[in-house]
Amino acid sequence: MLLQLTIGTVLILLTTTVAGMGFLVLEKALDRVQNWLRTPPHQPKLLVLLIGSVFWVLMIVTACVWIWAVALWLLPVFITMEASVYFSIVAFTTLGFGDILLPQDWRLLAGLTAVNGLLMFGFLTAMLVEVLRRVRNTQSEGGGWTS
Repeated sequence: MLLQLTIGTVLILLTTTVAGMGFLVLEKALDRVQNWLRTPPHQPKLLVLLIGSVFWVLMIVTACVWIWAVALWLLPVFITMEASVYFSIVAFTTLGFGDILLPQDWRLLAGLTAVNGLLMFGFLTAMLVEVLRRVRNTQSEGGGWTS
């Protein structure tokens, strides 16, 4: 049990670090395009940045799922990488289909994967809200909301 909790905690810290670094990269990118954001037309630029930010968030989620999948495969909880990836996606997104289960010796990792997914989706949602807020504030400084 202690081994599962330790491994799960390390994986949660690793995925949180990946998400945090992803947020810092996104912040730096927003800093670089501030002057471009201030000039009209604003709405197409907002759309481009929101689509790019959603894509970036999806890449972070994908990286986190792969971290769990590789760990489960290396332990070896699952024989195939496909089973590891599938289980990681289902657990991380908290779908919990139940068609593939962890062996009893590793079942605590399922709950920790789901907890990690819940935390990540909350954090990444906050990241998208922050991007929208920063873009709208930057655009309002640039002279109105004209298209």
